[in-house]
Amino acid sequence: MKIIIFGVKGMLGSDLLNVCEKNGIEAIGYDLPELDLCDSNADLESLPRCDWVVNCAAYTNVDGAEGDFDTAMAVNSTAAGIIARFCKKRDVPMVHISTDYVFDGTKITPYSEKDKVKPINAYGRSKLAGEELVRNIWDKHIIVRTQSLFGLNGKNFIKAICGRIESGSPLKVVDDQVSCPTFTRDLSDAIIRLLHVSRYGTVNVSSEGACSWHEFACAIADVVKPGTEVRAVSSVEFPMPAKRPAYSVLSKKRYEEWTGAKMPSWQDALKRYLETK
Repeated sequence: MKIIIFGVKGMLGSDLLNVCEKNGIEAIGYDLPELDLCDSNADLESLPRCDWVVNCAAYTNVDGAEGDFDTAMAVNSTAAGIIARFCKKRDVPMVHISTDYVFDGTKITPYSEKDKVKPINAYGRSKLAGEELVRNIWDKHIIVRTQSLFGLNGKNFIKAICGRIESGSPLKVVDDQVSCPTFTRDLSDAIIRLLHVSRYGTVNVSSEGACSWHEFACAIADVVKPGTEVRAVSSVEFPMPAKRPAYSVLSKKRYEEWTGAKMPSWQDALKRYLETK
């Protein structure tokens, strides 16, 4: 199998490239500045033939998207459409990475792929627009909705908490936003499994379980520096430019049915991440 990865320098793309190599899959990665998917003159025709295309390229600055929606749309929607047209022209199936932020967070049970989408911030709207373009352009797609990613390459919540612990800064973390932190290595393994299932459509992939950001921060502190005080605050006390869903845990039932595999728990993922950090 040979795949092309867009966004290979990012947190997910870099891990996916490594996982491909470990599984004997030939993978070729592209990213800025060599290939700008937002450039109308980008030469996709010169790219090599492949069996799958995986689009990990994304604008992920949730708060930044509130003031720069045009850029978020260009990367998360327009570029996704360009990739879908490229794949359709070559008759190559694609994987497109999306987010739990397409939901409004008003449920109290995990979201399934069939639940109504209703993003409450600009980032979520841009990602939903990308999903819709991919669906409308090319039937042979898998849209992977995931959430709260952390990995070795780039910024993430764990690194931020560790940095504050090391500096001795007080820790205040919101306790009214519940998600499921997901290790990009585990997500990469899941993507590889999905390439072999001969199914198309939308599928949720994230760690098992659920926790608030406060619970996650406490779990990090318990490993890094036991006894560290982590104060719980509400999102009202910790205002951000972009509104976040209060509850956005994703159901993995379809992923388990498609692949016969279960995702590791977020606790196990955190342990393995800190061991390799």
